[in-house]
Amino acid sequence: MRPWTAAPTPKRQKCDHWTPCPLNTYAYRLLSGGGQDKYAKICFEDELLIGEKTGNVGRGINIAIVDYLTGKVRATQYFNMVEGDNSGLMASFIQSAPPKSLLFMVTQDDGASGLKEDAKKVIEALGSKQIRNIQFRSSWVFLTAKGFELPADIQRENINHSDNARNRYSGWPAEIQIEGCIPKMPS
Repeated sequence: MRPWTAAPTPKRQKCDHWTPCPLNTYAYRLLSGGGQDKYAKICFEDELLIGEKTGNVGRGINIAIVDYLTGKVRATQYFNMVEGDNSGLMASFIQSAPPKSLLFMVTQDDGASGLKEDAKKVIEALGSKQIRNIQFRSSWVFLTAKGFELPADIQRENINHSDNARNRYSGWPAEIQIEGCIPKMPS
């Protein structure tokens, strides 16, 4: 009788990717919130930049700014789009990102109700094709670069609208994500 051998436990990859990113790339995963209990997450190079475990995820639009050259986090912030007038503050925060920055944006609960034209223009100028389509409780994720171009084959944005006939959670659509590998700048 031959001895039984189990398959080896799969090696965990950065940001829980199925396969490792190639050398000289950054791993990322953006996940919108879903329902009341599924919190938005932004992972970069296996570091949770925004999420429930870091305690810095909030209702509205959550944003992380990362220095593209060093891979270091510059700032994280969430902007409540339901309570208070935070659209202008969010536009200023985005504009404060220096050149050679990566910007990651994800919604938690509702990112549309208080979203005003000033912020939509700023996000649209960074390449968003969906910011004008965002609706009440839409799940939305967006990755962009400031001061340089990302490769054309990188998925940058995804959106899922609330539809009571198809919502996964009561009143909320399913969470959505994008993930991948961003090439590092040649040194």
